Parts: sequence; structure tokens; C-alpha cells
Amino acid sequence: MSNQTLEDYRNAGNELYDKLRLLTYPVAIKFIKDYNEIPKKAQQPSKLNQQLSLCQSFTMARRWGAFVAMTFEDNACVTSSLVHQWKKVPMEDIIESQVISEYHKDKQAELIVQSQLKDLATKENYNKIKDHKGFVVSPLHKTYKEPDIVLIYGDPAQITHIVHSLTYEGKHLVQSPFIGYGESCIKGVLVPYLTGDPQIVLPGTGDRTLSLTKEEEMAIGLPAELIFYINNNMFKSGGVFNMRQPTRFFLGNLPKGFGPPAWNFLRKQLRKKEKKNETSKEE
Repeated sequence: MSNQTLEDYRNAGNELYDKLRLLTYPVAIKFIKDYNEIPKKAQQPSKLNQQLSLCQSFTMARRWGAFVAMTFEDNACVTSSLVHQWKKVPMEDIIESQVISEYHKDKQAELIVQSQLKDLATKENYNKIKDHKGFVVSPLHKTYKEPDIVLIYGDPAQITHIVHSLTYEGKHLVQSPFIGYGESCIKGVLVPYLTGDPQIVLPGTGDRTLSLTKEEEMAIGLPAELIFYINNNMFKSGGVFNMRQPTRFFLGNLPKGFGPPAWNFLRKQLRKKEKKNETSKEE
């Protein structure tokens, strides 16, 4: 259990937003097991006889600062609701639905692509989510409860800074499969929840065509408590040569001796080796 308070999470959202100069707010995601857990301030599409996709709810939170509750009744994307286990059908039906939609060449191709996530299909993981009814999204700096997952959209340079922070101490290595479908709703939310590991999101078809995700945007989803780890390690990678934000460019000729310590160290090691080889030849 995290020792962080609700206010700590809100402050962390503001801190990351300011440090990286993000264009949109980090998104807090809280899973619910009962409809009574939905806060009164949350918009719920089904209450207006409407439906949205999960990725559209992320856009509402990160761009408009909205609180949105998404359950099976609210989600137009039936597939993502079923993968989240908000309703249950056999996995064979989900696979068949993807084949019918021609996302990949044939059933064999679909099974091969989906096999990237096969290790998640365990009883332990099923038990983690079997009682979920949906989730509530909100901007992290206004979250109403300590979130389960934080989803952060940014440009590639901003996401690079987050990866640098996560891996700075050799922890939280980021290894992500890429499918191009269900990237934010499944890989950015469900996978980090099940595994406890961050996942890079390459916004897929839904993100691009339904939720106004820009061509230059990508994202990362992670267990919420890692937001503090990221903030603590931000801009430490590379020391004084960290590229910072906005990115510091160096144009023109690089002066002799300029660059990270690694360059000069390796040059010296190379010279030592070459000198040793020359001495050996003379002998």
C-alpha cells in the first residue's frame, strides 16, 4: 500500500505537468467494483442515452479536465469492455470479433498478434479484475481518490524523459509489445494494473480516429505510485548533459573534449589499447 495521500497525488500531477511542460493533463484512473462508487461530479454518457469510447474519456479528462465514469453501459467499444471483464464472454468470441473486423489477415495472424499478451491470461490476473464494473477518469491534479493507474500523453521527447526517470536506478524497465489496437485502453491501463509495470502506448486506431489524439502524440501508462518515482528522478539521467525540457539542441561542430564523460573515457581507453598494441608490435 502506498503511504501517499490524495493531496500528494494531486501535487505530483501538477509537478509532472509543469516539469515536462505537457500539453495535456496526466490522467488518473480509478477502477470501481460498484456503481455507487461513481462520484456525483463524474459525467456518465449512459445517463444521457449516449456512449463514448474509453479513449474518448481519456481525452475529456486530459484536455477538458473532466471527470468521466466509464462502465459497460457507457462504453461504445464493446471489445474493450469485455477484455476488461466488465461483462463476460468466451475469449474465442473476442478473437472471432477481431477476425471479422479484418484487423489482421486471418485468424492465424490474429492469434499470433494476440499471443504477445498471452502471459497475462492467468487465474491470478482474472481474480484481480473479475469484479470490476468500470473506472472513473479525471485529471490527476484534481483526482477524487488515490488512483490505480496514471496515463500520460506527450510528445516523444517528453515520454523519453519519463523512461529515463523510470530506468535511472536500473528499476522499472519498460518493455512493451505493440499491436496498434487497444493501445491506451488495454495496454496503457489494464496491462499496468495486472503486471505492475509501465507500458509505452503507441496510440492506435481508436485513439487517432475517435479521441482526437494527435499524430505526434504517444503515451505511457503506469501504476499510479510510480508518479512520485518519476518526479524524483526527472532530469537526472546524463547529469549536466540531460537534454532537459524543452530539448536543448547543440548545432555545429562539437569541440574537442565536449560531450558526456562516457565519450572522453572511451577515447582514453581506446588510445590506451592502441598504444598497447603498438608496443606489442615493436617487441
